[in-house]
Amino acid sequence: MTVLRIILLLVLLAMLMACGAATSDEATPTAISNTTPPKAGEESPVAEPEAPEDETEETEAGETAAMDPAEMDNMTINDEEAQSLLFNLSEGSRSEAEAALDRILAANDQRFVSVLIELVRARQIGLIQTLDATTIVDSLEALSGQSFGGDWGGWITWYGGTDLTPPPGFTSWKGRLLAGIDNYFGLFLLDKHPSKIRVEEIQWGGVVLDGIPALDNPTMLPAAAADYLEPWEPVFGIAINDDARAYPLRILDWHEMANDVVGGVPVSLAYCTLCGAAIAYDGRSVDLEGNEVTYTFGSSGFLFRSNKLMYDRSTLTLWNQLTGEPVLGELAAGDIRLNLLPVVLTTWADWQEQHPNTVVVDIETGFNRVYVPGAAYGDYFANDQRLFRDGLMFPVWQQSDQLFNKDHVYTLRLDETPKAYPVTDLLAERVVNDVVGETAVTLIAAGEIVEVDGTSQRTGPVTYTSGAEIRAFARGEHTFSPGPDDFTVLDEDGRSWQVSEEALLGPDGETLARINGHLAYWFGWYAFYPETELYQP
Repeated sequence: MTVLRIILLLVLLAMLMACGAATSDEATPTAISNTTPPKAGEESPVAEPEAPEDETEETEAGETAAMDPAEMDNMTINDEEAQSLLFNLSEGSRSEAEAALDRILAANDQRFVSVLIELVRARQIGLIQTLDATTIVDSLEALSGQSFGGDWGGWITWYGGTDLTPPPGFTSWKGRLLAGIDNYFGLFLLDKHPSKIRVEEIQWGGVVLDGIPALDNPTMLPAAAADYLEPWEPVFGIAINDDARAYPLRILDWHEMANDVVGGVPVSLAYCTLCGAAIAYDGRSVDLEGNEVTYTFGSSGFLFRSNKLMYDRSTLTLWNQLTGEPVLGELAAGDIRLNLLPVVLTTWADWQEQHPNTVVVDIETGFNRVYVPGAAYGDYFANDQRLFRDGLMFPVWQQSDQLFNKDHVYTLRLDETPKAYPVTDLLAERVVNDVVGETAVTLIAAGEIVEVDGTSQRTGPVTYTSGAEIRAFARGEHTFSPGPDDFTVLDEDGRSWQVSEEALLGPDGETLARINGHLAYWFGWYAFYPETELYQP
């Protein structure tokens, strides 16, 4: 890597930090079975591209014998030549790269639109130097017929709504390109891997692998010893088998993943700060052969529609944080999906009142972070318009104007039917009876919107909201209404039911099970469930 490239990458990382991306000074990727991580300075562990078997005579590496221009204009680019052109664009000399552009434009090969969009970004962050930015943009505009200039976000947003496809070899080529940032990226992006998503939409999130480090079995404190927390602070609460634990957002904002064991159950609390969703997954699942396994997860450094792509440490498969599905890698060949566990966002004071024996994450995590409310993403949560267009940090092409992008919604997915409930509507009604798919549900809101007065490391004092305390339960044939307090509801006969973490507890020992959902920003939910139903009061 040249000195210039290193300087440019450092400048980019500084810019991304100004936009809310948190880098780690202790990123230590977990060893993967049968994979030896490269040492610093070594080549990316990505297979070298095979030389295409072409009928043209080879001259120097990556070049072909001169071809009549008229013949070139009329010749379709075959798959083998396409792969050769890919690497000429990113790794060839300037003359080879320019010749590759001429060939692509002469053939009007639309498959290379995605490639040129990648090169726009790669040039901006210093991954390539041979082609200048103007040449790349001019070629992209000529090939696509669009005019977004150097606006990489504009290109991504436009491309997402098209049905264009990349040339063969694109995934490994992109992995090799991004391996200029982190060698591990080349292991994630390989042509041999099955994929359930468009690799063109995978974006670098500004950090290396585990640059946002997971908390693994974090040390817990008794509530009385957690004197660093204020009563009004937001926490994620999980209670399983009488084991109640609180995960403060001032800490999780910096880590976005906690692999823990709660009440004997392995839990991965996957938190995407960008899409406002903290989801508790049961780590127990299966592999492709149906064998029972327990997965733990880390942050890959990649995003997909501004949602973090987490990875499992067993296979290096990328997973969609919002859906709990493997999407690129070995496990994407199957139909694996993680099961949800109950999680709620509330204030530290309210969680303690509900669970007096709770424990909470120790602020001494072993990482050097500024664990102050709002320090990591406060400006993003507060929708600072100086930094974030439409409230977003990264481009997302699939959006809906039914709500503001970052309105909080509580989401359920039952019987293959997704549905979103605006948090403000739930708080106004307190109890909502509904049917999602074929399942009758009741949603119960407690307290008020959780507001945070914090301090952003970039912009200073900030005020923002983190959501509200919402739980959902099956309701069977019952219809519920608000009771005398937030944790009591009344059925159609006026009988009292009590809200607990596991179930609604009714008279005569009757129970109605908790249904696991989670909060999210509206854009984050809609990006993956455009068919979602939206609750209307």
